[in-house]
Amino acid sequence: MDPYEEKLRIFIREHAVRAEHLSFDQSCHSVAEAAQVVNASPEDIVKNICLVDAGGNAIVVILKGEDRVSISHVAQVLTIDQPRLATPQEILEKTGYPCGGTPSFGYRATFLIDPRVMEKEMVFTGGGSENSLVKVAPPELVRANAGRIVRVRK
Repeated sequence: MDPYEEKLRIFIREHAVRAEHLSFDQSCHSVAEAAQVVNASPEDIVKNICLVDAGGNAIVVILKGEDRVSISHVAQVLTIDQPRLATPQEILEKTGYPCGGTPSFGYRATFLIDPRVMEKEMVFTGGGSENSLVKVAPPELVRANAGRIVRVRK
């Protein structure tokens, strides 16, 4: 098993997160791929956009698959200068997970969840690798990452 997936499974178990970890033999890197793999709508997929503030701290914006992040909204919500997108190397360093498989919880970051995510009964998020996903109810996702529900989409 992929070491990143295993690390996430341990976190889910140790923190009693009510979520299902799913591994596949094909890529779930993009929203379209993830939706196809689980036979769901792109609206059922959430993506985790990793940003970095001026102090080098990770900010993870959780959005529905079809939405786009508004960096200016994030800056306003956190009352900080505009953060920037993290590089793939920074994503791995700050979250402990590779770009394309970053989960919505399981590491230290400021988590901001767009309210549209909360409209869904169940969502799929990164499972630790490009070939895995986690199926979780949005309220449980919020419990797992202690995030703030705030509008961060364009």
